[in-house]
Amino acid sequence: MVTSQDVPSNRKGQMKPGWVMSPVGNHPAAWLHPGTELHGATSFAHHVKLVRMAESAKFDFVFQADAAGARDGNMRALSRAPRVMNIWEPLSLLSALVGATERIGLAGTMSTSYFEPYDLARQFASLDHLSRGRAGWNVVTSAHPAGGYNFGRDGLEDHVLRHERAREFVKICFGLWDSWDDDAFVLDRATGVYFDPDKMHCLHHKGKHFAVRGPLNIARPPQGRPVIIQAGGAEAGKELAAETAEVIFTRDASLDHARRFYADVKGRMARFGRAPEHLKIMAGLTTIVGRTAADAEENFAELQSMIHPDVGLELLSEDLKGIDLFDLSLDQPIPRERIPATAVRHKQFFDQIIRLIDEKHLTLRQLYLRYGAARGGDVIRGTASQIADYMEYAFSNDVRDGFMLTFSLVPGGLNDFIDLVVPEPRRRGLFRAEYEGTTLRSHLGLPRPASRHAPARDLAAE
Repeated sequence: MVTSQDVPSNRKGQMKPGWVMSPVGNHPAAWLHPGTELHGATSFAHHVKLVRMAESAKFDFVFQADAAGARDGNMRALSRAPRVMNIWEPLSLLSALVGATERIGLAGTMSTSYFEPYDLARQFASLDHLSRGRAGWNVVTSAHPAGGYNFGRDGLEDHVLRHERAREFVKICFGLWDSWDDDAFVLDRATGVYFDPDKMHCLHHKGKHFAVRGPLNIARPPQGRPVIIQAGGAEAGKELAAETAEVIFTRDASLDHARRFYADVKGRMARFGRAPEHLKIMAGLTTIVGRTAADAEENFAELQSMIHPDVGLELLSEDLKGIDLFDLSLDQPIPRERIPATAVRHKQFFDQIIRLIDEKHLTLRQLYLRYGAARGGDVIRGTASQIADYMEYAFSNDVRDGFMLTFSLVPGGLNDFIDLVVPEPRRRGLFRAEYEGTTLRSHLGLPRPASRHAPARDLAAE
């Protein structure tokens, strides 16, 4: 555990906190715990209660993950775990949350593999208008074959093709969000002019994958465009993030690996004319806080004991290219010849597992317990002060700009983090006490992008 003696004195502002929403918690056994809401996945009132808690703590944003289909795999195992089997479509949920919140950002996943740029650009522009500038889009190419079967594809398409399509898709959306100048809608009753036609711009895009004329039939979003979020560890993903992303999610329990990733991605941005501070690298972080360190470890051990072996094996199997592990002994390592050479789906998750295998030499049981607790990410257990020390160290040493928080149990873990942990970094000046602005860009310290049709009118963040 990092201690306060390890934390340097230099500062770079305040850390950025986001919460990956989960109605019961991110631990694979959370739904079994009596402290969680069994029917929370389908209760809007429950979601409202949780998001208002995050807003009361002044989190930058909440984030709704998504998948394009119910998982395929070992149904015996999948029947024991709720992951991606009962989740709401993000834009519907986020739009509903607009009226229940005031300042917190609202971000969600939509895939470039299964949707059309015009529809998606219009939907996110609408969300940004509805929320008065609080929308964020997590750009994904999708990483599971189950989604492809629902959209006329034969499973998962080639990795290179998906990223090629994604780059074109994102650029189209950027162009569509600039369909109208900020002052195009003059609304002049005296002259009877609703909009200035000289300030409307057709896109006329014809590319390899899409042909989109435009313009978008909605005014330019309050933020210029929604905040662009990505989560990709592959080479193509890092390039796309350096070119277009404003937030990137990472999941790496090794601070040394995370530091290299941080420097790598930010070091690429100059080639695209971008400043490093215009991309926030936020790492997945699961916290289990106790009044004492022993309490936290005891709570963690209780949850770990509830992971059914079938669930643990399916988690590993899915991220190891879908290989079958159910015939193997739990008390032996995975035979090396069974491990794929490269990732096909989530490279970050795949690399995490390979690293654990190579560096820790774990048995299959030890591996699924270690990986399954937070899908390979950080699981920091301890007192509020110990957790705050870890967060400050990672933030101050150019490893993280912020954290994508997950909690093993919800609402208990979320409540404990807010009540016990948040006061510590806030006391150290690393966590806001109040929102400084009204948009997600202002929360994150990101500039409002100028329209490509008015490059001189670059508006700073609030």
